[in-house]
Amino acid sequence: MISKLVIANRGEIALRILRACRVLEIPTVALYSEADSNAKYVRLADESVCIGPPPAAQSYLNVPAVISAAEITDATAIHPGYGFLSENADFAERVEGSGFIFVGPRPETIRIMGDKVEAIKAMKESGVPCVPGSDGPLGEDDETNLRIAERIGYPVIIKASGGGGGKGMRVVHSESTLLNAISLTRAEAGAAFNNDVVYMEKYLERPRHVEIQILADEHGNAIHLGERDCSMQRRHQKVVEECPAPGIDEKTRQFIGERCAEACRKIGYRGAGTFEFLYQDGEFFFIEMNTRVQVEHPVTELVTGLDIVQEQLRIASGEPLSVKQEDIHMRGHAFECRINAEDPETFMPSPGKITRYHQAGGPGIRVDSHVFAGYTIP
Repeated sequence: MISKLVIANRGEIALRILRACRVLEIPTVALYSEADSNAKYVRLADESVCIGPPPAAQSYLNVPAVISAAEITDATAIHPGYGFLSENADFAERVEGSGFIFVGPRPETIRIMGDKVEAIKAMKESGVPCVPGSDGPLGEDDETNLRIAERIGYPVIIKASGGGGGKGMRVVHSESTLLNAISLTRAEAGAAFNNDVVYMEKYLERPRHVEIQILADEHGNAIHLGERDCSMQRRHQKVVEECPAPGIDEKTRQFIGERCAEACRKIGYRGAGTFEFLYQDGEFFFIEMNTRVQVEHPVTELVTGLDIVQEQLRIASGEPLSVKQEDIHMRGHAFECRINAEDPETFMPSPGKITRYHQAGGPGIRVDSHVFAGYTIP
């Protein structure tokens, strides 16, 4: 088992990782910026290290500072949480190259899945159903791109290969606007993601967003933990998630889940991950894979009874999965609602001090939060 873990994140997920470590008796090192010195996870960790000023680029995204913190505390592993450096293949490579365990997939796997074109190619080779599309990046030849769109059928969507989080995509309803849409998306992708590669897919007009949670170890074992419905979104970002997804029967669940587990075995995946699909008219279409723990992992934990973060830590320690597929049973139903610090009129971020805080409780209720009365949201 990991002898000491650096938590390279902040807020709720840092506290969540800390809780799993406490159960597994793994000593923890919390990393924090100057703005988070009073945070709950910093107080509760066994050790803590300030890694820089408030801006994330100078602290939580500061790779040398994160690595140095692991070195001076004699830690053996680093957990990236979600966001920040969690899906950064170069960071994972630096972590392993510095002699630490990266709690997550291998760097090369993160790199493949971070490139949407390469990810779709890998999924097709593994038998995972994908959205009809350009089967690779779009070139510069206008006539070829027009023919691809005609073959797929309008409406189509132009997507940035390096995009994510609902950014870097544009829907096209007719031939007259296609070429301009490709140019604009390519320019935006280059500026936002430092990668101007774009590709084309059929645009599904009324899909649901359904995702499959998987776990895989380095011994070739992979299982799925059922699905989550994340269709309730605002600006392409999730707001409410539920598990299991309504209207998906056990036979369908097992079919698509096993396709995902088999894909993990074929690509040598390691750790927790999520296959994201568009679901329409009874069919699944792969869109991307997240190579990290998800914000919405608690709904799956509540329904399956499995602690996903503890499994991440066991897998990173080189242990085989603690359960087999036949041990996974969906019991009950769970909803997760994200609570954001925003102005209710403008939806703009609303930092400040929380003067009163009364946390919900009772049977069947779980609250994952790092806030408390007196806490200041930076």
